[in-house]
Amino acid sequence: MDIISTYNLTLILMAAAFAFFMAWGIGANDVANAMGTSVGSKALTIKQAIIVAMIFEFAGAYLAGGEVTSTIRKGIIDSAYFIDTPELLVFGMIGSLLAAGFWLLIASYLGWPVSTTHSIIGAIVGFAAVGVSPDAVEWGKVLGIVGSWVVTPMIAGLLAYFIFISAQKLIFDSESPLDMAKRYVPFYMGLTGFVIALVTITKGLKHVGLNFTLMESIALAVGIAVVVFFLGKIMIGRLRFDPAADRDMHYTNVEKVFAVLMVVTACAMAFAHGSNDVANAIGPLAAVVSIVQNGGEISSKATLAWWVLPVGAVGIVLGLAMLGKRVIATIGKGITHLTPSRGFAAELAAASTVVIASGTGLPISTTQTLVGAVLGVGMARGIAALNLGVVRNIVVSWVVTLPAGAIMSIIFFFIIKTAFGV
Repeated sequence: MDIISTYNLTLILMAAAFAFFMAWGIGANDVANAMGTSVGSKALTIKQAIIVAMIFEFAGAYLAGGEVTSTIRKGIIDSAYFIDTPELLVFGMIGSLLAAGFWLLIASYLGWPVSTTHSIIGAIVGFAAVGVSPDAVEWGKVLGIVGSWVVTPMIAGLLAYFIFISAQKLIFDSESPLDMAKRYVPFYMGLTGFVIALVTITKGLKHVGLNFTLMESIALAVGIAVVVFFLGKIMIGRLRFDPAADRDMHYTNVEKVFAVLMVVTACAMAFAHGSNDVANAIGPLAAVVSIVQNGGEISSKATLAWWVLPVGAVGIVLGLAMLGKRVIATIGKGITHLTPSRGFAAELAAASTVVIASGTGLPISTTQTLVGAVLGVGMARGIAALNLGVVRNIVVSWVVTLPAGAIMSIIFFFIIKTAFGV
């Protein structure tokens, strides 16, 4: 215990610095989930997307990032193994933050959209299994996460496929795309309102202390959907287009309507992402602060010190501004050619999958969900519409994420342990 009392300030400063680095990595890599499709479909320029994402990610992380966070993300290791040696958990969490941050830096530089959740989980599993005991890891939960690599992209891909096909059949393949858009787009708007409301209520507001039951959340979301439907109907009814214009012009005007919808979805996804994934960086930091301040006592939840959330929020925004455009380019342009209607289908499918996963407790990566949705939209136009080389690189990067995080965290864990003379 002398280690903790003697070096507590050093430990907290190290944890804060590496948590900031990890949050920077989340911004550089994960924010593309919200903004990649908007940029790819030209609904937003890269500069606009970065500004919009900075505002909503920061708001989500800072306003709804939570006063209390789980100290061990997703319950992936058993804290009972650290009761006699809490300093090992502190060193492990610091090493895990550094390892996950490094992996996200490498992946972001290469333009690979990887999962920040899986990066930190791989890192925590690595140091716990090798540095402490293989029994300290909840292997069943790790298997569940590996299973989610297949399940969540598949759900999102199927949803995106059917949303896009429905828009194609109901609107774009009709005799009068504009008239059909006026008839059907309000329904898509209502559905968007419903899904966004559910994502915000389930993923965002719970952190602010607003806890709704499932039925209350659904009722609230239905109410919002109805309001959005009627607002959409009024707005689209007011749009005036030249009926004498050629069919291509009609398509362009319909795509403009979807572009507006898509930007709204992207903002909501950025807010939900900021509120949810900031915990990947601040959870291990909260664990270190909690153990150090409580003299080595390990609790499953930690109340955040006032300065912890800003570390995560500012880190995400800086990472996005400095390196975010590489992964945004991969998702928006690398996988398949996107138009606003296709991008909208992908965003809505991804948001819907997040809602389904939250309700069923399925471990989820927003990155894998959105990539799956973009693949689904591409598949709707045939396999030739997909850039299979990019898809292969993305899948390989997903598989490598857990072991990469684990190997680096094992190395950093032993370096830190040796440095502190344990």
